[in-house]
Amino acid sequence: MAKAEAKYVRISSRKVRLVTELIKGKTVEEAVFMMDSLNKRACRPLKKVINSAFANLNYNKQEKFLSKDIVVSTVKADEGPMLVRYRAATMGRATPVRHRTSHIYVELDKAPQAAAKKAKAKAKGE
Repeated sequence: MAKAEAKYVRISSRKVRLVTELIKGKTVEEAVFMMDSLNKRACRPLKKVINSAFANLNYNKQEKFLSKDIVVSTVKADEGPMLVRYRAATMGRATPVRHRTSHIYVELDKAPQAAAKKAKAKAKGE
């Protein structure tokens, strides 16, 4: 239903994937609450992307959604380009220092139980 992405985030995609595995399949409300209490640096950019996707979902829509009715359906953390710098090593050599970046993609969708509740409430009302 809604997508958002953050590119060239200055953190390794391997470290971001540690957090993405925890929030996949959770509601937006649960995911944001979980990331507030986690002690990982990847939580900050990931939380921004999830909030951006949720804002994209509610932008210029007739029907507004609650964060507890929307599920994080897809979260990907791909590798971005590496910034390579060089550092002095022994015997006059130089060794590369790789500053890794990542691209974070998030997709949100309706929670299946929320859709069932709405259909049931609609049937009762009619």
